Amino acid sequence: MVKKVLRRFLKSLIAPTLIIPSLSVSEIPPEGFDQYIKNINHGEAKELEYHSSTTGVKRKVMVYTPPGYSKSNKYNVLYLFHGIGGDHLEWHRGGDVVNILDNLYKENKLEPMIVVMPNGRAMEDDRAVGDFFASDKVAAFDNFQNDLINDLIPFIKSNYSILTNRENFAIAGLSMGGGQALNFGLKYLDCFAYIGAFSPAPNTNSPSVLFANQEEITSNLKTLWISCGDKDELLYVSKGVHDYCVQRRIAHTWYLNSGGHDFDFWKDSLYKFLQVIFKSTPMSTKKP
Repeated sequence: MVKKVLRRFLKSLIAPTLIIPSLSVSEIPPEGFDQYIKNINHGEAKELEYHSSTTGVKRKVMVYTPPGYSKSNKYNVLYLFHGIGGDHLEWHRGGDVVNILDNLYKENKLEPMIVVMPNGRAMEDDRAVGDFFASDKVAAFDNFQNDLINDLIPFIKSNYSILTNRENFAIAGLSMGGGQALNFGLKYLDCFAYIGAFSPAPNTNSPSVLFANQEEITSNLKTLWISCGDKDELLYVSKGVHDYCVQRRIAHTWYLNSGGHDFDFWKDSLYKFLQVIFKSTPMSTKKP
């Protein structure tokens, strides 16, 4: 009997706590979920440049379009952010994001979406070099909200066939980018209806600031996803947000699983998060 109770307890630690109705997803991604599969339809990832009025220079961004992308259809958009030591290529190089997306499309588990991976360090020299924790670089992560709203989102709207209601936009990120996703997503609710924070870093605003407009958040946010590995030294950040949501009865998904502050856990989180966004949104697109 004791062993049975212990097994139930351990299972409760690794399973997602779905405090908001959500798509059921497996606790462990299937083997090969992030590997390249040859004989399937593939999406395309391109490195592009856009002019940033916020920084006064051209900035680079990676954009993934799904298999069968066509301008005759319109698509949802996910803005996906990197960590403090990364740039617009981090998810592409370290997170196997194209493979994850392609394989989920193969299984018919995603709503059609474009994934935009920007450089979240909005400054004139935005390279991931030198002291990542320098005050000007940390400030540039906060400044990115201006580049995102005023420059990048209009660029994507002008160059891609997308749906433009807030219910068609999601924002997510890892570590520093997870903090940005919470800070910006909860601030700009007129732009985003889905938020995913994977191991958010200490740049995350305090819960009292994040949820200052709790009534609006409760009324308008479709998905708030918070996840972290149980061996992550920054677990206190995401757990603090989760605990606050529990205390204030703010609907959210809390996912705690075995893992550290690394791409093994972030890929797991992304795999699950991708399957819960845009599901309740009226679509005018065809499945790829």
